[in-house]
Amino acid sequence: MSNLKVLFSDIGHRILPAFALLALLPLWELLCRLFDVPSFILPAPSVIAEAFMSVDMSRWMVHLWATLRVALLGFGLSILISLPLAVLMVRSEFLTRTLFPCLVVIQSTPIVAVAPLLIVILGAGEAPRLVIACLISFFPIVVATTTGMLATPKEMLELSRSLRASPVREVWQVRLPYAVPHIFSGLKVAITLAIIGAVIAEFVAAEQGLGYFVQFSTSYFRIPQAFAALFFLSAVSLVLFKSVQLAQRLFFGWSLPSDDER
Repeated sequence: MSNLKVLFSDIGHRILPAFALLALLPLWELLCRLFDVPSFILPAPSVIAEAFMSVDMSRWMVHLWATLRVALLGFGLSILISLPLAVLMVRSEFLTRTLFPCLVVIQSTPIVAVAPLLIVILGAGEAPRLVIACLISFFPIVVATTTGMLATPKEMLELSRSLRASPVREVWQVRLPYAVPHIFSGLKVAITLAIIGAVIAEFVAAEQGLGYFVQFSTSYFRIPQAFAALFFLSAVSLVLFKSVQLAQRLFFGWSLPSDDER
């Protein structure tokens, strides 16, 4: 009986946010119809759904794949850069003091202002879009990984050194496993930022992608279509976020807090 209660409670916790979101749609529809809000200001959900269906699914898939490809490649590139960089910063106080301010400067520079410069420097191909997606997503991974590795208990490090573990083994077998929960926290933030970076890049220079589609639709005052693309983008971001959560649950389940610790 207690197991059934736990099961229903778990299902309730998972479904409740979706129901809360869906409950807003009838209210949105009612307010738009009640106050006769023009669709070029705020289209009702039914109008947005109609606009979504009016576009061929193959066309949606072309734009979705263009955005997804840039976001995932930029995200992967940011992981390849961030993890070694975090390890170097943990091993060297000099690098931490010199590199960290540079990273903060890069992160605090508005990517919207940098994007046109990257297009001029790298051309109008896919390279600047990858760099933009990488630039906007690598900072959370570096910070989370560095924080996690620095939070390794001193007792574990002293034990590792007393056993004469090499620096590589200390990082690989002690610091990185301890930092796994922090790394996944950074990855969850980074994957959504990668989508934002891809969309910003498409605003500047692209002929495909959901960001390009939003810009194209608004330029022709097709606001319901732009809203449909925005909902599509939100759904893609949510799926990617959940995918990172699933990867942690499948491959690093031990790093998740137990129910008693929540």
